[in-house]
Amino acid sequence: MTTIERNKKLIISIITLSALSLISHTGFSQIFNSEQNPPSVKWRQINASGFRIIYPDELEKEAQRMTNTLRHIYPYVGASIGRRNTSIPILLQNQGVIANGFVQLGPKKSEFYTTPPQQFDSQDWLNNLAVHELRHVAQFDKLTGGQAHPFPEDVYLAWFGVSIPLWFFEGDAVSTETSLTNAGRGRIPSWIMPYRTQLLEGKKFSYSKVNFDSEKDLTPGYYQLGYVMASNLRKQSGRNIFDSVLTDIKRRPLRPYPFSGSLKKFSGKGSKEWFDNTSENLRKEWELQAQKTPSKNYPSLNKKASYATSWFLPVKINDHQLLTLKQSKSEPAHFALISPDKKEKKLLSIGYQEQPWFSYANGVVVWDEVRYDPRYRQRSYSVISSYDLQSGRTKKLSSRSRLFSPALSADAKKIVAVRFDLSNQCNLVEIDASNGKLLHTYPNPDNLILQTPAYRPDGEEVAFVSVSEKGKALRTIDRSGKISTLIAESQQQLSRPVYFPQGIAFNAHYNGIDNIYCIEPGTKKISALSAAKYGAFNPSLSPDGQAIVFNNYGVQGYEISESPLKAETPGENNFVFLGAAAAAQENSGNVFSAIPDSTFASRPYHTLGNLFKVHSIIPVIEDEYRGGLQINSDNLLSTMNAFAGVNYFRDLNRFEYNAGLTYKGFYPVLSAVYRNRPRRTFYSSKSGVQQGDWRENYVKVQASLPISLNALNDSYNFSLNTATSYTQRYLPENMPQNYITTLKFPMEYNFTFTHTTRQSERDIAPQWAQILRLTYLHQPFDKQLGGDLFAAESFLYFPGIARNHSFLANFSFQRTSGIRRYDREINTVYGYSNILARNKLSNTLLLNYRFPIVFPDAEIGPLAYIRNLRGGLFCHYENLGEETNLAEPKTFGFELRSSMNLLRYKPLVDVGGRVVFVNKLYNQNPILELILNYSF
Repeated sequence: MTTIERNKKLIISIITLSALSLISHTGFSQIFNSEQNPPSVKWRQINASGFRIIYPDELEKEAQRMTNTLRHIYPYVGASIGRRNTSIPILLQNQGVIANGFVQLGPKKSEFYTTPPQQFDSQDWLNNLAVHELRHVAQFDKLTGGQAHPFPEDVYLAWFGVSIPLWFFEGDAVSTETSLTNAGRGRIPSWIMPYRTQLLEGKKFSYSKVNFDSEKDLTPGYYQLGYVMASNLRKQSGRNIFDSVLTDIKRRPLRPYPFSGSLKKFSGKGSKEWFDNTSENLRKEWELQAQKTPSKNYPSLNKKASYATSWFLPVKINDHQLLTLKQSKSEPAHFALISPDKKEKKLLSIGYQEQPWFSYANGVVVWDEVRYDPRYRQRSYSVISSYDLQSGRTKKLSSRSRLFSPALSADAKKIVAVRFDLSNQCNLVEIDASNGKLLHTYPNPDNLILQTPAYRPDGEEVAFVSVSEKGKALRTIDRSGKISTLIAESQQQLSRPVYFPQGIAFNAHYNGIDNIYCIEPGTKKISALSAAKYGAFNPSLSPDGQAIVFNNYGVQGYEISESPLKAETPGENNFVFLGAAAAAQENSGNVFSAIPDSTFASRPYHTLGNLFKVHSIIPVIEDEYRGGLQINSDNLLSTMNAFAGVNYFRDLNRFEYNAGLTYKGFYPVLSAVYRNRPRRTFYSSKSGVQQGDWRENYVKVQASLPISLNALNDSYNFSLNTATSYTQRYLPENMPQNYITTLKFPMEYNFTFTHTTRQSERDIAPQWAQILRLTYLHQPFDKQLGGDLFAAESFLYFPGIARNHSFLANFSFQRTSGIRRYDREINTVYGYSNILARNKLSNTLLLNYRFPIVFPDAEIGPLAYIRNLRGGLFCHYENLGEETNLAEPKTFGFELRSSMNLLRYKPLVDVGGRVVFVNKLYNQNPILELILNYSF
């Protein structure tokens, strides 16, 4: 990666998380997705009222609907911050199975991932995306004036990152989606449940901890923090508070903490003061709700954890064992068996899921997990796998499928699941549990969004939740296609029906808190089966049919509880609707109640005709001597990146001109870079050391083939790269007559193989991973510059002696000759640059042991939020067998590091120090190295 590319990546990385807007119902989080779709996708477009809808041809119907929707609702969405018109491309992405959405600058666009998740609020999924993401469009337009001339989009985005906290962007958007519709996450008790639980349990988390998360405790997060802050601000300071704040930030951008300063100017309090005010008001309101809402204490069947841990979807498989899907801050998701004495046995680790899910019957477990296309990672699949508890055998039942929430029949011979095709048609399908063969497709004539199906014990009927703009409903369907509605569409957060002897159990929030209820299909009478204080979920029937086992939410996550199967009258709804004031201020009702039904002309969107989209001019600083400007182009489909720039070399008093592009639409990734640059060297002559200068034209081309595979908790990556270049030197000044004027096509080859397993949040490094990297450089077309380099590097990660500890053994070897005699391709020992070399580098053995020490979650005022303190020990060898042996390493020592958020900004900074002791053979004093890194 060139210095220019590194600086561009730094700028983009800093701004991305700070201005990121996404939908996340399961905790999934991502930076702007720059992956590609397969070339087989045929794109079309509709242009109307400033919106450019770009979509795969399978989504023609949805694209027409979204064009009508976006045009109609934007004036309502942007009204409270003074925005009624906009211009932006909207991409509808249908190749993936992970529900998401975002708005970005550089280039300005929004992407809607059209496949709905299996759990979200009670409205149409694309409508949900539309109102939320358009609020981000309005926010961006408010700050930029809706224009980006002359192309400063990356600069705007960087400015957002240092001016405005992420909780505002997302909290204001959630407040808007809740105020303008009959649904929205602000109306879902389970969504705000972590915040309520924290406050009622007396946990006084700091402003930074709530905002930036924790590696120890379960925290609400910046979405929930933003929603409660935005709701409280709207309630106390009026409808136009954010209009005033954003206008003031735009007028006076260059000052410390501009958002908090402007907020204090118009409301009398800064961000931290509003956090304290909001938390105290929430505590009082939720305490009153708790007093009004009777609840029961349920003992836990799992052991207590000292850090955030959840045991999802518990099932009693017999009188002595509980099966659960466990996940914690220190362990990735895996199936576990829990005995009556609360001891656990780990069974099988699994891959990433959209939401925690599995089904158990007759000794068999089935679940869905995400698998990615090996090359085009915009395309992903949801596949079904099974696990036999007795034999321990795992089987993949579907490939390249889009199947969700699989549920087993009582005899474990059939599976019912939700299927979405590329046109967003949704159906329930039945497949053979032994081989994955499709057995039956249930009709869905109105194309309702279907969720979490379950078989009746005889396998002849299926219960499921349906979602439409009218709300959520609980229905049943038999094999003939006859549908019965048990609970009509409403704003109840219905989920996960399960057949019980008394009827069908399900989740809802009739008393203002998520609890477990049961409906009798004949009378449609609804009874309460739980009365949890914070939330009860995922019921299953005990083997004797006399009790229910369920998830009882606590301050550290989802615990396992059991209660006698006893039907009670549902309590009164005491839900605290925090967004009431904002909804009253908007006074719009449901903005989706009267969407027009116009038909718009569509035409093909030609990918090759839209490769370039210039969006930004950014400053580039390579070092203290070199800097300049760079113009960037990134097309809407993320297949072409290009740049052109000019740098001034202060030490040479000359300019460099450069340009480059990368095309990622083919299976291999192709790139080319051109530089016209000044160069300087020093050489020995009869007159002494001489300075020589010249200019050169440098061209480099590269092809790379990245392949990624994943299965269960394993990921495999293969990368093959080849590159060459051509250099022509001219305008020599004081150069020797025999200096080389052309460098002809040196060749470079790289191959990398990586295998890793899923990591937990607390893991310092991989627990189990293997990396092999091979490099070969030579010059077959330039005989006057003979020489080559071969390097082999291996990285082997192992678990340490305690949880989240990691041991790395890195052995590397290189062989060099000719002009590459002193090149260095492999990792070196710590302190290498401060130790005089005795011989040419040929191999290294680097042993590193890393471990966490403490997770303080300490907020030092506005200066820093310290998340962890980590330690490390190392023992490094160089030229093993020549200079050092296993008894005498070249360097050894220790390091201390800490991850922290500085000045209440999102980027995570890693700071620390390392003490390097040097083998006495080198007569070198100990070396102190300071460490400063960042991550996003």
